Amino acid sequence: MVKKYIVDLSVEERAELEQFSTTGRHAADQITRARILLKADSNQRGGSWHDKDIAAALDVGVTTVERVRRRFVEFGLKASLVRQPGGGRKQRCLNGEQEAHLVALVCSDAPNGRARWTMRLLADQMVQLG
Repeated sequence: MVKKYIVDLSVEERAELEQFSTTGRHAADQITRARILLKADSNQRGGSWHDKDIAAALDVGVTTVERVRRRFVEFGLKASLVRQPGGGRKQRCLNGEQEAHLVALVCSDAPNGRARWTMRLLADQMVQLG
């Protein structure tokens, strides 16, 4: 299969990545991304590694290798080394004050005729109280 995103590192970029990956002053995930780019470089002696070989050597997924190559081609060297914004943890639905109010509501007595709070009752009560 033909690769859509081909990594062609300049001599300066390659030297920067080699130094970046050997000095222990960076986050482990950034060092891994630098090593992915070094192995994916088509200008190195012997050509670039296959994605599955890079993934196996660095103990990452093939999609990670593909994603790093794509970010390098589309956004450049610096952007390919840092984590993509927007990933990871989702934004919380409640702020701290609302969460405290919900906890207080759960700890209170259930409405008349109910043995305990249900999710539906809690949701309805939170909407009523604003």
